[in-house]
Amino acid sequence: MSIDHIHLARLDLNLLVALDALLTERSVTRAASRVGIGQSAMSHALGRLRTVFHDEILTRAPEGMRPTPRSLALVQPVRAALAQIEAIVAPPQAFDPATADVTFTLGIPDSTEVLLMPQLVAHLRAVAPGVKLLLHTVDRLRILEDLDTGRVDLGIGVFEQGQTHHKRRVLYRENYLCVFNADLVGVTPPISLEDYVRLPHLLTSLVETPHGVVDDALAKIGLTRVIAMTSPRFTVMPFVLQQAPVIATMLSQLARFFGDSMGLTVSPAPIALPDMAISMIWHASNDEVPAQRWLRETIVRLQREDRRPMPASQQT
Repeated sequence: MSIDHIHLARLDLNLLVALDALLTERSVTRAASRVGIGQSAMSHALGRLRTVFHDEILTRAPEGMRPTPRSLALVQPVRAALAQIEAIVAPPQAFDPATADVTFTLGIPDSTEVLLMPQLVAHLRAVAPGVKLLLHTVDRLRILEDLDTGRVDLGIGVFEQGQTHHKRRVLYRENYLCVFNADLVGVTPPISLEDYVRLPHLLTSLVETPHGVVDDALAKIGLTRVIAMTSPRFTVMPFVLQQAPVIATMLSQLARFFGDSMGLTVSPAPIALPDMAISMIWHASNDEVPAQRWLRETIVRLQREDRRPMPASQQT
């Protein structure tokens, strides 16, 4: 349905408020009191309404003011239009997770998904059973576009970019650890720089290029490594590590999770690697939306509850 914006721009929408009051009270004096304006101002509004609708709206009768057939036909559509306008400008209603029926779309890498989703979904089933999650694999090169177009409500991952209409909140900071099958590679932690360079590596790259932060760090000290496999999926790595004499360097929380759950060895990296910030990013238009704010605050709270001190043997 097309809207004639030029025509609507000529209409003072306050006249619809006056019209509703006039048709309800059928008295200029009472309508003025209902709206909170003077009687002369309401009389002026009635004159303008008669011009706009080419109709008398109200006519004098022995019992007072009588609505015309045209104005009676306007009662329900005018009241419905005012109700819709009131709903648009009214403050958003508080979000009740217990009764909400809503789907959130998240852009998230599988590395964060495997750590965050079990706890988040369990929490949602307990306190917000009508809340559902639709997950997309995050693309750092497209996340801003996905947020701008509404394809994604919230991104979670490593995001350093953003514009003024994007909001970002750091969930936690991570360092790196090495993961390997000690029996297959014949190395016990802490892994030496010599063994680190000698052994073939697995690399996870969301942009599918065989180069990462480890290669940058090695280049600074004049060294290189052999990359046996590059994959955009973090969750395949522990299965390869279990069966092949290779190593992987990944963010510490994920490394410890794979180590604990799949019997792999974890070791500090023998080179200096930069810390990484795991953040949430969202469009500013969702900043004060109660449901969206509730989801972000829930994720922050769950992450704080789940953060465990790193054992001294695994600190870099």
